[in-house]
This record gives sequence, C-alpha cells and structure tokens, in this order.
Amino acid sequence: MKKFTLLATVLCAVIVLLLSSTIAFAEEDWKSLKHESKRMKIDETAQNSTSKLFAENPKAKELFDKCYGWAVFDNLKLAFGFSGGGGQGVAVQKETGDKTYMQMGTAGVGLGLGANKYQIVFLFQDSQTFDSFVNKGWQADAGATASAGEHAAEAKTDFTNGLAIYQMTEKGLMANVDIAGTKYWKNDKLN
Repeated sequence: MKKFTLLATVLCAVIVLLLSSTIAFAEEDWKSLKHESKRMKIDETAQNSTSKLFAENPKAKELFDKCYGWAVFDNLKLAFGFSGGGGQGVAVQKETGDKTYMQMGTAGVGLGLGANKYQIVFLFQDSQTFDSFVNKGWQADAGATASAGEHAAEAKTDFTNGLAIYQMTEKGLMANVDIAGTKYWKNDKLN
C-alpha cells in the first residue's frame, strides 16, 4: 500500500511538472509575439474553428447565416483540484467585419487533474446581445451550458437568450458546453 501511495505521488508530481513546463513554454511563446502577430494568430484560430464547426454541424452554419455577429475564443484550462484557465479571442460584427479582440478567464473548484485545450464559438442573434457582450463583457454563471454534441447539435436550430454557443476540442464538438465561471472582456492591448 505504501509503494502504491509513493508511486501515485511521484506520478502526480511528474504530470504537474510536465504540464506546467508545457504551459510556461506556450505562454512565453505568446508573450514574444508582437501585437499584429497576435491578432493574426487569433484570426487564424477563429477561421479554423468556424470552418471546423460548420463542417461538423450544418445547423450551426444556418444559425451563422442568420446571426448579427460572432466570436471565437481559444482556451487552455488546467485542473489540479482547483481549475483555472484563460485565452484570447475575437468578436466580429458580421455585416461590417469590425473586430474586437478579447480575453477570457475561468476558475473553479472540483475534482480533476490535467489540461484541456478547446475553442468556444458564440453566435449572436442581434446587435443588443453582441454589443453587450463586447462593450460590457460577459460572465457565464453556473447555468451557462448549451448542447453541442452530435445528437444535441442536430436539435439546436435556434438561439437561446440571443446566443448559440459551441465548444470544440481536437476531437470535435463536445456534447455539453459548460462555460460556467468564465468571464470575457476586451483586450485593451490588441484593440
């Protein structure tokens, strides 16, 4: 039993060191980019994410065609008992193409160990919802969840409270989007 406990402790320590060094490298790489390069990287992520979403979910493309604006965020979330994460994104007013670069942060408490990289795509039904998100920021409360998986996404044919939200990992759309405890705000350095 003591050997198992020691092995589990060593294994957890190795995982923590590997994850933290990977994150530190990614953060240093991001910090070394110039503002224009950061905007270009965010725009590329947004383009790739929306293309992937529309390929996997034709209903999302139909909502996009009707939406006033959209936003995409790239997030890295870590969990070691407590969870936290952050990322960058862009909100786009569809008709004009005007872009607002934004940031996001998330925190929580719960069981978990590891890292999760994912993208969030927001589709905004109207100018009021879009403008409020961009200009006032937005904080997802405990009830901020949306369906996006293979079967649930097929049923998602309209906006809820002016929003349609999709969460994707490298494996594709996630069955349930849970963005509770996440805050979004303008990135003053990139605008």
